[in-house]
Amino acid sequence: MPQLPVTDYSSLIRLIDEFVPSSIIQPNTKHVVDDLIYELLQEPDAPCDVEIPNDYKEKRNLLRALLNIRATKPLDNGFLEKMDSLLQMELREKGIVKVENLESVANMFPDNPFSQSDKFILWQGDITRLNAEAIVNAANKQMLGCFQPLHACIDNAIHSAAGPQLRNDCEIIISTQGDLEETGNAKITRAYNLPSRFVLHTVGPIVPKGTPLTNQQRDELASCYISCLELASEIKNIKTIAFCAISTGVFGFPKTDAARIAVNTVNQWLSEHPNHLEKVIFNVYGNEDYNEYLNVFAQ
Repeated sequence: MPQLPVTDYSSLIRLIDEFVPSSIIQPNTKHVVDDLIYELLQEPDAPCDVEIPNDYKEKRNLLRALLNIRATKPLDNGFLEKMDSLLQMELREKGIVKVENLESVANMFPDNPFSQSDKFILWQGDITRLNAEAIVNAANKQMLGCFQPLHACIDNAIHSAAGPQLRNDCEIIISTQGDLEETGNAKITRAYNLPSRFVLHTVGPIVPKGTPLTNQQRDELASCYISCLELASEIKNIKTIAFCAISTGVFGFPKTDAARIAVNTVNQWLSEHPNHLEKVIFNVYGNEDYNEYLNVFAQ
């Protein structure tokens, strides 16, 4: 089935409308978490016999887990206001990383071989803290986020930090499309409680453990980057975009190949579209991924 263009779903998810989180300051975060857990456990399909811990951190993890496993359906405004307030407070505690303060690859590696390196940034850290106008999420074909409680994947991290509205938007898109998302394609939503404004969701190729990397898988990964760049270029407010290391986690794409494909693909696209984007951040979380990108830029 043909994949849905952004013009066919943008109005359905109010893509261009600025998200304004609740301005209500919750006086007691512990009580807010208690209230949110209680409301979720009252839903008809909520898990039974859930033991509520006493420790705040464990309670907060329980709240996240309940939202991870929850089927996509509307939540009332009171719940969302409390959730937004909690996520905004947690974001302030984590701290927002400003793209404009990060050093370019051109400064880090003056002799690098990439023509667009003045627009490149390599940054190691939590992508949910970056204020790039768009960040990229490594999604699955269902495109509804990760349903595994507290799973340590970027899909789970982004949905958990953005809030449940993100899953609702993805459900609207995939329902309107009437089919799963194809590998190498991308969709865009608002970012809700993230410091970015948009999230680009792309489905990377899966490389089963122990199997050789194929040219098709290489092309599919390159397509993820191109699809995100093309989609971002359709939105006039996007001038900075942060890519995660697509497919290098549970999807098994070899990290060395993935880093080279990412940088070369983005460099070529920017060369062919010189006036579309101002900064592209290659975001990594672990040291291994960071070193792979260092090797690419230092070649």
